[in-house]
Amino acid sequence: MVAPCPAAPLTPAAQRVLDAASELFYERGIHAVGVDGIAEAAGVTKKTLYDRFGSKEALVVAYLRARDARWREHLLATLDRVPEPGPDRVLAVFDAAQSWSTAHSPRGCSAINARAESSAGDGDAVLAEVAAEKAWQLGLLADLCREAGVREPEDTARALMLLYEGAIVTVGMGTLDRPFARARAVAAALLAV
Repeated sequence: MVAPCPAAPLTPAAQRVLDAASELFYERGIHAVGVDGIAEAAGVTKKTLYDRFGSKEALVVAYLRARDARWREHLLATLDRVPEPGPDRVLAVFDAAQSWSTAHSPRGCSAINARAESSAGDGDAVLAEVAAEKAWQLGLLADLCREAGVREPEDTARALMLLYEGAIVTVGMGTLDRPFARARAVAAALLAV
């Protein structure tokens, strides 16, 4: 399990741009937010935005990476509270997702939302970032399953990932109540087999 790499320090203006973009992208959607609105919300010029990030796509990637870094820190802190390998440590991923969602993601996963808005093909930086984030999450689940001594850890991790991702989408859609608790219960049954 690798902790997130610290991002290069941003200038104060770049941090304001990233903070404003992050709030606007998550609340309104990436396509609904233009660089003019981001620059205005950040109190900078469009030139400053482009000088610091180069493009809107690069700003979107920076937004996704910043949220992912905060999620990983939250998740790893939750896992630190369950240090012994076993099913409870695997299930702590669902506990972390629940507490993160309540505090930071009532509209669902920012990466999934960004992917849903992306129409570009292979080579798109946003799609590559989303794929890398999801690959990390799957790898973490597989590591936790191996540490717990789960039979067929990769297959179990894939099943857990489906539960995890389904719960995240359900949070964003509001389809049913307590999606992470429900997913956690199914995951516990799967781990007990």
